Amino acid sequence: MADLTANLAGIESPNPFWLASGPPANTGDQVARAFEAGWGGAVWKTIGEPIENTWSRYSSVDLNGTRMMGLNNIELITDRPLEVNFKEIREVKRRYPDHAVVVSAMVESTREAWHTIVKQIEETGADGVELNFGCPHGMSERGMGSAIGQVPEYCSQITEWAKEVAQTPVIVKLTPNITDIRAAARAARAGGADAISLINTINSITGVDLETLTPRPMVGSQSSHGGYCGPAVKPIALNMVSTIASDPQTAGVPISGIGGVTTWRDAAEFILLGATNVQVCTAVMHYGFRIVEGMIEGLSNYLDGKGISRLSDLTGLSVGRVTDWQHLDLNYIIKAEIDQDKCIGCALCYIACNDGAHQAIGAKRSDEGRTDVWIKYDDCVGCNLCSLVCPVEGCITMVEQDTDYQPLTWAEHEAGADPATLAPRPKHDLTIGG
Repeated sequence: MADLTANLAGIESPNPFWLASGPPANTGDQVARAFEAGWGGAVWKTIGEPIENTWSRYSSVDLNGTRMMGLNNIELITDRPLEVNFKEIREVKRRYPDHAVVVSAMVESTREAWHTIVKQIEETGADGVELNFGCPHGMSERGMGSAIGQVPEYCSQITEWAKEVAQTPVIVKLTPNITDIRAAARAARAGGADAISLINTINSITGVDLETLTPRPMVGSQSSHGGYCGPAVKPIALNMVSTIASDPQTAGVPISGIGGVTTWRDAAEFILLGATNVQVCTAVMHYGFRIVEGMIEGLSNYLDGKGISRLSDLTGLSVGRVTDWQHLDLNYIIKAEIDQDKCIGCALCYIACNDGAHQAIGAKRSDEGRTDVWIKYDDCVGCNLCSLVCPVEGCITMVEQDTDYQPLTWAEHEAGADPATLAPRPKHDLTIGG
């Protein structure tokens, strides 16, 4: 079996699956049960001065019968006394010395406050400190969380304060609620961060109750914006992780990937795009701690199938495959093909292409009452839409076309490359209503 050991800035864990700072990592009992289930590490729910939470805290977005595609929360940091958290952190680390225990922290923006909390955390025996610069609601309104992560100067300054006293690795957790994630990542590195974790939750309102007219979650007759997480945010998280991994000013900084990780496949994608490990929250809130069993087995089997003996050898293999649009090959041509034996005649591909794309699919009703569809190859631009909407796996495939044209990028084309080296584009001559 492949070696799944992960090392994030010197913090080792038996596998790359950590609980993210949040409700599943709120108590010592939860973290201990997670470790018993197989989780490699945990980031303790953010500690600071205890606060009062509302009773109504979560709302979600469902999609086509799938519950909690996206989860919104307005819950804040720990509402338990610091001494209780410290006692439980100390006990968990004593019982599970080979598992990673990192503690998330958020305090007022003074050197003294950060020095104090970092020292208190390290006295518990924790393996590291995560600075929460990401929370987009409640705490940010008090000048903490994303209010720090959105200002590079603050991000760098507070990281420096933590590093002045820290004896263990300092991880900076970034907010996605920012124009360019590189600015915050660069600031964290400038402040001495040993690693970066991202993404924290995205500002959101998940919906409005059409009877009460109050957005969800309802707190009496009012609501508030909250943090959005779960499978819906994974594409945003993957992009931000790869952006940091490929940025020359942050390349090499260990990354802990967060955002919609639910399966081993999700984890593999984060690691391929530059993450050293992954953190999970929403999936545990939905399915419980035991989901890690499938994650461990699936990732191990994947590595074995690829002939990769160590997890670390997977990290970043896809980073170099992400580039600016101007460097993509304009002469790479694919076209759709329909397996008529698998086609069920639903015509969804025809409707999508005809109304929403490039009118490259023909259709007609057959004598049997079904809809026959076919590709108009001269019009097909290989956009993928038909294969994405098709409900039958493998019915529509995108096939690379053999051409005599050499690779040609937009940058090369604009720089004066011979126009004849650009493969012909599909041309439409459609009459309105025709």
